[in-house]
This record gives sequence, structure tokens and C-alpha cells, in this order.
Amino acid sequence: MKHFFCIILVAFSLIFFGEQTYAQGAGVKVIVIDAGHGGSSFPGAIYKGVKEKDINLKVALKLGTLIEKELPQVKVVYTRTTDKALGNSLNEDLSARANIANKAGGDFFISIHANAAPKATSVMGAETIIMGESEKETRYNEDALYNANKEELIDMSDENTAAMVRAYIQNLQFTYGEYSEMMARIMQKHYVKGGRNDRKVKRQLLKVLYATDMPSVLTELGFMSNAKELAYMNSEKGQNELARMLCNAVKEYVGYINRLSGGADISSVEQGEREEPVEQETVAVEEKSVAQTPVTKQEVKSQSVNSSETPAPEEKDLQEGYTIQLMASDKQIKSSDAQFKSYRGKVKSYIGSGVLKYKYCYGSFSSRSEAVRELTAVKRSFKDAFVVRYSQGKIVK
Repeated sequence: MKHFFCIILVAFSLIFFGEQTYAQGAGVKVIVIDAGHGGSSFPGAIYKGVKEKDINLKVALKLGTLIEKELPQVKVVYTRTTDKALGNSLNEDLSARANIANKAGGDFFISIHANAAPKATSVMGAETIIMGESEKETRYNEDALYNANKEELIDMSDENTAAMVRAYIQNLQFTYGEYSEMMARIMQKHYVKGGRNDRKVKRQLLKVLYATDMPSVLTELGFMSNAKELAYMNSEKGQNELARMLCNAVKEYVGYINRLSGGADISSVEQGEREEPVEQETVAVEEKSVAQTPVTKQEVKSQSVNSSETPAPEEKDLQEGYTIQLMASDKQIKSSDAQFKSYRGKVKSYIGSGVLKYKYCYGSFSSRSEAVRELTAVKRSFKDAFVVRYSQGKIVK
């Protein structure tokens, strides 16, 4: 636990003080492919003699080969190319994967896994996970995704750890969260094009995603507990097709980010991505943003106070202060738009950084603590809302 707490501190520091202009640099030059599990200690799920670690590795190597051939300007780094564990304990193994990615200077991290639902063998389909805390996890829901990954989840029972992780998640939106979600949506789109059942983009508190200092996703290729999907994933044909779907997603993502870094006028990823829900929510991807001000542990604790009786903030005309960001978009949206729900007509637009530069916010507060008090009420409609600082019409650090 002490070792993992050190990982938390390092990752937390990287988010606060690390590179904040991902898409404004040299584009995507290094992609890290992580074949989940490995070795005799961590085989992953096992069904009918087939081990998850083997499926993961075969698809990872095929994906890397395709990327090297079709994107020769991109360097591929593997966390493993053989059947081996990367640590003596699960924490050591997961941190080693993140360390490889970080030392390689990765611009993107893709962890490949296969799912399992032993109590629901008809469940099938592909899903992609990004870092975040879902409502299901806070309730310790016993669903397939939670059960499949529970040993790799961050332990949120410790108050200090939970506070730091939640602060990290908020600040993740300031750096890599938007890009992780973008890639996850693109991956799900290509799964669908390849004939796979779409289980959407999900959020989980996965240690390996937490410790990587770059946009990161973990994708579940399918369910080993489903006989048909197991046969597909264990076949040469299935592995080739899955690698092709993932490669096509990588090519689309890399092309988009590289055009952004080159200054081209690219308005958005395909409209289809931005309209698909995360965790089957009705909120579009514009609600996720990279513009976020670092918060203290004390402020994180303040957010958990029940403020259901808090009155709406008085309208102020401050040149600078704090506001609550509801969503962000690459296009201008009218304040009266229906997607603002109960805040229609009460939203103000600010300019910020990142792909989605238009930040749509509610309220104007002279202090962060004042904004935090109102945040709980706002989260009933926009669960990913967070406090940001503004000055002269722009979101600032």
C-alpha cells in the first residue's frame, strides 16, 4: 500500500505540474501498447483452457505491427512482447507498465484486455475504459466490469487516498482527460464498424490509467465467458480483425491530433463520436473539458458537503473570479440550447485551452469556496461539472 501511495503522489504531481499543451506540441510520436496481464502469476481470466494474457498479447503485437506499417512516423513501444509478469505483486506489475510508458515519453497509452461475466454468459461486446469514478463503483456494484477489474482498482476506502484521487480526476480534465475520452469514443466507433456489439465508453478507477502521464485508455475486446466471443478472440481471424479495428481508430486519432498540432482548422471529430453517451448518459462529449484549476484536498472535501438547500448564486458582473463549468465545445452554442437543461439562459461562454475551447459555465463567484458550495447542486444536472477560474472572459490556470 505504501508503494502504491507513492505512485499516487507521483501521478498527482505530474498532472499538476506536467505538460499542459498536449495537442499543441509535435503531435503523436510514441504510442505505448500494453498487453494486459502476463506470466504465471497474472494470467487474467481463463475459460476452456484459454488465458486472457495470451489473447491480449497476440492482439497487442498484431496492432503494433499494423501501426508500424501504416504509421511509420509513430514509434510503437510495448510493455511486454512475451508471456511475462512485470512485477512480483499486482501493484508492482501495474506500476511497471505505467513506468515503461512514462519513460518512453508516450503520447498515448492503450491497454488491451478481455472481459468476463461468469454469471451472465450471454453478455458480449467491446467497451473502452477511461480514468474516472463511476456511480457503479461508489455503490460497489457487482457487475461484470467491476468484478473483472476489482483487483486492479484503486482502494477508495482510505479518506486521504480518495480525496487525492478525486482531485486528480478533476485536474485530469485540465490535461489529458479530453483526449482519452476522444480516443475511447473513436475506438468504440471502429468496433461498431467491425461488427462488434457496442458496450460504450466507461469510467473506472484503474491503477494503470492513473499512473500514466499521457492520454490513456483500457479496452476490453470482448467476453471470454461468452462461448462465441471466446472462440472469436482466440482465433487468428478474430485477432486480426480486432487489431485492424484498433489500428483504424489509432490512425483516425493520430491524424486528428497531428492536424491540430500543425494548426489546421479542424472543427471536431466526427459528429457521431460527440453524440454518443458515456455510461449511457445523455450528456455529449462537449461536457468534458481540459480547462481545470488545481484544487486542494480541503476543497475536495468541501465538495462532499450536502448543499441541497444552497440558494442559487446572485448574478455578478465580475471581471475575474470563479465559475462552474458545465460543459465545453469546439463550437459556439446558444445559452438557450436544450442541452443546458435547467440552466438554459443562465449559461455564459468563456474561452479556454484545448480542443474544445468554448467553455460553458454557470454563476460568478468571488471566491473558490463560494463556487464549491454551489457545485453540489449543479452536479445533479451535470455530474462532471467543476470549478474553474476566469479572467477577462477567459478560463485561466
